[in-house]
Amino acid sequence: MTKTQNKLFYKIIFFTGLVAMIWEIHIYRQTIIDLRILLEIVLLVGFLTMFFSLNDFQKLFKYSRKSSLYFWTFFQSTVSWGFLTCSVFMFTNYYMASKESNKQMFDIVERSSMSGRKYHREERKPTFSIMYNGKLKKLVFDHKFYEKINTYQSIELEIRKGYFGFDVLKNKILN
Repeated sequence: MTKTQNKLFYKIIFFTGLVAMIWEIHIYRQTIIDLRILLEIVLLVGFLTMFFSLNDFQKLFKYSRKSSLYFWTFFQSTVSWGFLTCSVFMFTNYYMASKESNKQMFDIVERSSMSGRKYHREERKPTFSIMYNGKLKKLVFDHKFYEKINTYQSIELEIRKGYFGFDVLKNKILN
C-alpha cells in the first residue's frame, strides 16, 4: 500500500472504532458486566496492537519526540483495535445469548436522570439503580417514564445468560 492508502486505512479504522464505542455503550446498558473487564480488554488490545503499528506510524507521521509517537500510536490502537475487539466481545455475548430466560424483581435503590440526546436535552431520561448480585447496576429508561420517576418502586427484568456468561437484559418493566 502507498503512504496515502496507509494513512487512509488508519483513519478509517479509527473512525470505525469510534462508531463501535458508541454502539458498545448501548449494548453495555443491556448487559450485566463489570466495566473494569471491558476497560481491560480495550487497553490490553490497544497496548498489544500498538507494537504492530509503531513502525507504520513512524514512517507515516512525523513526530518531534519519541513520547509523542508512542502516545499517538497507543491512542490510535486503543480506539481502533481495542474498541473493535471489545465490541465483538459484547456483540457475541449479547446476540448469542441463550433463548431461555427468567424473570426477576428488583427494588429500586437510587433514582436519577440524564439529559436526552442532542437537540432533545430537555427530554430527561430516568435512571434507576438496582442491586444485582451484590453490585449496583444503573438502568436507563425512555424519557416518557420521567414524569412518574418517583412513583416506581421496583423493576422486573427478563434475563438471559450471555454467550460468555454475562447476563443480558432482554426486557425491563417498571412497577
